[in-house]
Amino acid sequence: MGAWRSELPDVLRPTTELSKRIMQLAGALDEATRGILPELGLTVAEFDILAALRRAGEPYRMRPNQLARSLLLSSGGLSNVVNHLTARGLVRREPSPDDGRSTMIRLTPDGVHTAERAVRAHADAHEAVFAEASPTAVQAAARALREVGIRRRPAPRPLRTGRHRSRS
Repeated sequence: MGAWRSELPDVLRPTTELSKRIMQLAGALDEATRGILPELGLTVAEFDILAALRRAGEPYRMRPNQLARSLLLSSGGLSNVVNHLTARGLVRREPSPDDGRSTMIRLTPDGVHTAERAVRAHADAHEAVFAEASPTAVQAAARALREVGIRRRPAPRPLRTGRHRSRS
């Protein structure tokens, strides 16, 4: 921040430091998550799918398109990861109770157990990231971020740089 104060002070706005700190925190949380997943034999995508299915509540199942949308995965990417989880006995595909033409992805009992272990390890790893902060500071930050994140706006369009040729 000090370097920007001397180089381009006009770019320092109230959101600048907040944005930078959020990105640094996101990186630390991602690193913590990636650090524990190999111990559990999971990739990030596998963890995300197991956690989403467990979070869905009993009977721990979702439609593939619903799961892909919630995790921002392509249908092909989701299918590939689900194939790996199926081979490991953590999920299974089953007919939809509402529509026999579609399928659901459901956690197996081993999948429920693995998901719960992974989510607990994930929570512990994130807790460690915040170990230096007081519970009061963590709660205040969460409250403040809820307030700032209430209204999501579309991302600004990227600026075009370089020369533009007019086509006439």
